[in-house]
Amino acid sequence: MIVRIAFTLLLILAIDLYFFQAVRHLTEGLTLSTGRWIKFGYWGLTILSFAALVAAILLTDVPPYVRFYLSSVVMVMTAPKLVGIVILLGEDLSRGVIAIWRTVSGTDGAAIPDRRDFLAKFTLMAAAVPFATMLHGMVSTAFNFAVRREQVVIPDLPSAFDGLRVAHISDMHCGSFASTDSVERAVELIMNEKPDIICFTGDMVNNKAEEAEPFREVLSRLKAPMGVFSVLGNHDYGDYVPWDSAIEKKANLDRLKTLQKEAGLDLLINEHRMLERDGQRIAVAGVENWGAAMRFPKYGDLRKATHGTERTPFVLLLSHDPSHWEAEVVKDFPQVGLTLSGHTHGFQFGVDIPGFKWSPVQYVYRQWAGLYSNGKQHIYVNRGLGFLGFMGRVGIRPEITVLELVRSKEMA
Repeated sequence: MIVRIAFTLLLILAIDLYFFQAVRHLTEGLTLSTGRWIKFGYWGLTILSFAALVAAILLTDVPPYVRFYLSSVVMVMTAPKLVGIVILLGEDLSRGVIAIWRTVSGTDGAAIPDRRDFLAKFTLMAAAVPFATMLHGMVSTAFNFAVRREQVVIPDLPSAFDGLRVAHISDMHCGSFASTDSVERAVELIMNEKPDIICFTGDMVNNKAEEAEPFREVLSRLKAPMGVFSVLGNHDYGDYVPWDSAIEKKANLDRLKTLQKEAGLDLLINEHRMLERDGQRIAVAGVENWGAAMRFPKYGDLRKATHGTERTPFVLLLSHDPSHWEAEVVKDFPQVGLTLSGHTHGFQFGVDIPGFKWSPVQYVYRQWAGLYSNGKQHIYVNRGLGFLGFMGRVGIRPEITVLELVRSKEMA
């Protein structure tokens, strides 16, 4: 632990020392007093990030969100400097090449050109952009829910279900919220949409069931005429924290399952429910987490979940990880007309505007945000309601999805 802390602090210090070149250069033309205050402020913030990092590592008895926010402060303080360092490094390399050339050619000895003033200013400006956006992402964007409405054409949808409204949320990560206020607002937005079905596609917690306890009453307000369904995500199993025994780990998962039941959620564990309207039927199936990418566990059993639905004209599948869709669903389960997933969070970073979206996560997941189709089969990947790792979002807003299922393009 001590070695880990020391190495991380030394790495951050190295980043700060290198970036400080730009700060120091721009203070040279200022008064002595002003320059000292700027340098004092710079290193004061560095010490603050050091303290936040140490606290995030050592404070094990505080609520999870406290540690996450402390580590996010370190990210906000450090990541922008990495952007600036790229510029400084480029200039230093060019200065080195010039010095070598002058030495070899005998021109003006081995003198190295001074750091250019405009590049020092550009470095600070370049670092200011990610600093401002990350800070805004923590304070505002992370809680600025986007209600995204989409119509999905399902030709085989029974006529009685034409126009079915499905509300979809995912990746709540309760342990990342400091209070229930934001989730209460999200629940209100969902209920205002008057959905026929509500679906939650996993990752209710970060690691432990206790994180969801304060949210049980809020989640119980989710109501829909045809049911509120849920599945488990990779974080719900407690795989990412140490346990004293396998029994303790199982008890944690059992508690999370019970908590969802107490909140009124119908948790689907490799099973399905038949829904009937005017004598016609569709199925809602749910699988445990099954990931084809990045070695995520394959707990799900889709064959078991859909057994008995082979002649059902339309199956709505809840599967946390979108890589499951191409790996199994499209290949072997034609009755699954629509799959709902989450998991990616849209990386909580990217560009997401009408007509264009980009995020680094797209290089890992082919389906990472929004609606995708393969013939008559579709998948919708929710961008997530909560957040994890970095306690904010940059360019990718948290999402509440409302899907209207229709039988033909004419109606859409």
